[in-house]
Amino acid sequence: MRLAKRPSWALPFIFPALLAALFLWPCERADSAGLSDIVGGVGGSVLPGPAGSALKAAVEVGKSFQDITPEQEYYIGRAVAASVLSVYAPFPNDGLNFYLNTLGQTLAQASDRPETFGGYHFLVLDSPEINAFAAPGGLILITRGMIRVCKTEDALAAVLAHEISHVVEKHGLKSIKSSRLTSAFKIMANETARSYGPAQLSQLTEAFGESITDITATLMKSGYSRELERDADKGAVTILKRVGYDPGALIVMLTEMKKQLKPGGLDFAKTHPDPKDRIEDVKTLAGGVAATPVSAERQKRFEKAMTNI
Repeated sequence: MRLAKRPSWALPFIFPALLAALFLWPCERADSAGLSDIVGGVGGSVLPGPAGSALKAAVEVGKSFQDITPEQEYYIGRAVAASVLSVYAPFPNDGLNFYLNTLGQTLAQASDRPETFGGYHFLVLDSPEINAFAAPGGLILITRGMIRVCKTEDALAAVLAHEISHVVEKHGLKSIKSSRLTSAFKIMANETARSYGPAQLSQLTEAFGESITDITATLMKSGYSRELERDADKGAVTILKRVGYDPGALIVMLTEMKKQLKPGGLDFAKTHPDPKDRIEDVKTLAGGVAATPVSAERQKRFEKAMTNI
């Protein structure tokens, strides 16, 4: 675990002892995502009664990731993001994070899933690695190394749109083994009839503990299948077209990444299919679109945000 100093707002995301609180503590949905929003507010309430609205679906035993409620997906995502942040420190640049969230929120609103239980949140990670992670529920983390590969706002938008599409398609939840879900829902079904105190909340957190491990391992070690990556690229092309960004920027981005990635590396090269294969797929999805001239206004905005990265 890296010992880089983290800002105080990020501390609840870091310490394992607080994962139970992160996993089950209520959070208001933020319509505008500032830097501190990624850790959530405490003004809302998802446990108004003994069982709580976040647990209503647990009365019946679920059979697949589709049985996970939006609330549960969000709590799982927070725990997954906490696992990522135990390895990568946040990048303490408020201006860049604000810019990233503004761009990300715009793209998310143009997706087929513009709202999630906790809203979309974006954060820059202080790492030279070329990588990005999309945790369930809409928590998206992207390294400085990945951002540096981007030469235009359209290219950065392409990366974010791809990660948003992973959230839209619930690819992270698909990583959970069915046996884990069966066990988790059985525990939740048994506990729903009881009054929820600290011990019961701890059991619920543990119920999804191994599921969180499944997702984190997929994001940081094994990666998604080419089929799921293609689905995310397809979603990214759709989002980019809807907002007015050049879908060809995804091809440009993948081409640049192919030049910089090292085979056998621990970053994007390890967790994603060869960019060459994806480039061919995206050309088909985008109709062979070539990159259009860069907007001067967008480029000025992009370069200003990239200061000191």
